[in-house]
Amino acid sequence: MSSKVKIVQGAMVCKEIKVKGQVSFGASTIIHPGVTIIAEAGPIEIGENNIIEEYVNIIHKFAPGNEHSEPIILKIGSNNVFEVYSTIDGVSSIGDNNIFESKSYVGRNLSIGNDCIIGAGCRLTSTVPIEDGVCVYGKNCIRQKAFCKPSVPAGHREFLVKLLPSYHLLRKNKHTNEGN
Repeated sequence: MSSKVKIVQGAMVCKEIKVKGQVSFGASTIIHPGVTIIAEAGPIEIGENNIIEEYVNIIHKFAPGNEHSEPIILKIGSNNVFEVYSTIDGVSSIGDNNIFESKSYVGRNLSIGNDCIIGAGCRLTSTVPIEDGVCVYGKNCIRQKAFCKPSVPAGHREFLVKLLPSYHLLRKNKHTNEGN
């Protein structure tokens, strides 16, 4: 896959990821191995302090039949956590401080506000936006206003900063044009 990757100083991006298209990683963002990021419908800008765990898929492609549309930037905010095997497929935007739990799926033309939790295994395919502070949970993907803001467990980021470089090669913090 050919790509143009921008890694801001302080981001940790493992080499064992697949990237296609123009993608930028913000400061202090951590990208685990096995992640796939496809930016065919336009650039993807990933903000600061995000954690993207193993086998997450972030896919930004045109809808079938719209392949010749104008490119659109997909902006992913800051302080988000994408847990193992979660999939983001054609969303329109993602705000700040959200948690996408394991095996969650967020589909096409859906926007996610700030301070939201998408529960483990939840599959969202409607285009009704997820407003700020909403928790989606259960096999029926029930939406409910959350009682508190989600947060990354204390020490998680510090643990990853120490652990990942010990076991994985990291991409350099600069503009790169790569074919992988």
